[in-house]
Amino acid sequence: MKHFVYTSQPQRVLFGPGSIRNLNEEAQGLGITRALVLSTGPQRDQAEFAADLLGANAAGIFDAARMHVPVETVRAALAQGHEMKADGLVSIGGGSTVGLAKAIALETGLPILAVPTTYAGSEMTSIYGMTDGGLKQTGRDPRVLPRTVIYDPDLTHALPVSVSITSGLNAIAHAAEGLYAQDANPIMSLMAQEGIGAVARGLSLIRADANDREGRDQALYGAWLCGTVLGNVGMALHHKLCHTLGGSFNLPHAETHTVVLPHAMAYNAPEAKEAMAAIQKALGNTGASAAASLFDLAVNLGAPTTLKELGMREEDLDRAVDIALANPYWNPRPIERRPLRQLLQNAYEGRRP
Repeated sequence: MKHFVYTSQPQRVLFGPGSIRNLNEEAQGLGITRALVLSTGPQRDQAEFAADLLGANAAGIFDAARMHVPVETVRAALAQGHEMKADGLVSIGGGSTVGLAKAIALETGLPILAVPTTYAGSEMTSIYGMTDGGLKQTGRDPRVLPRTVIYDPDLTHALPVSVSITSGLNAIAHAAEGLYAQDANPIMSLMAQEGIGAVARGLSLIRADANDREGRDQALYGAWLCGTVLGNVGMALHHKLCHTLGGSFNLPHAETHTVVLPHAMAYNAPEAKEAMAAIQKALGNTGASAAASLFDLAVNLGAPTTLKELGMREEDLDRAVDIALANPYWNPRPIERRPLRQLLQNAYEGRRP
């Protein structure tokens, strides 16, 4: 067995149908008496529901969270929080909303109580990111780790099937890269394999019936595990490429992860054989490679498989390579221009790995 280091993170997790009813009690446990409730515009109704549960402990709602966390949105939320004398943050929604909460916490140190309604996984990490001038900058800071996370599968039933699928495949990306991370450890590898399997099972059930309770439970359970992996070990080439494509070309976050992951896995497969075997096992030993199995899963779920359909222009692929190479992540296989350019071409066209 290889040497490893495992450090647990100080978080409280509530999981189960109806657990949102504990929101006010959990907020009080964090000392929150004036919560700024965060959401996107389309999720304003969920923010209002959360504010009603908080009662007198809700200071107000900011419903302008946006994908990739633009700095302008952060400034607006900070101003509202200051005006309302907020002493805590309640994030309800997906990665865009918890990302905004993290940006505010980075500046203010306010505690975050996260209520995920998608499978993004960001709520389990101390990773933050903001986009300024077309470039997305990311980092880690313990101040942005949500103190408490409430996972209520009932809140995910309204999530459209298409969004559920891409959000879930985004979660699988965290676990897949966690399996070949530079600082991988046995605990996270167990969680990663279990998480991939749970998300894949859940998404297949949701594809057949959007309101399948077991499907929703499994997908959210798997997303929690995959998010925990993301929060405890480093990521590699796949996440670097997705940050580049999202932050610099404004491609949708979860859909970009969905398209790129099989190709990033194929790139790394020669140097990550144990990880690929674990992914194959989690996906049910389909007989195909791990990368091809994941691509086939995306096809079977009706997910996007090309960067072209996400709005990427072929003439921008060279620039994407330049940006990715300018500040590369650690990766099990050396990151080289020509094979990286081919990876993006394959993802652009949607070739099966």
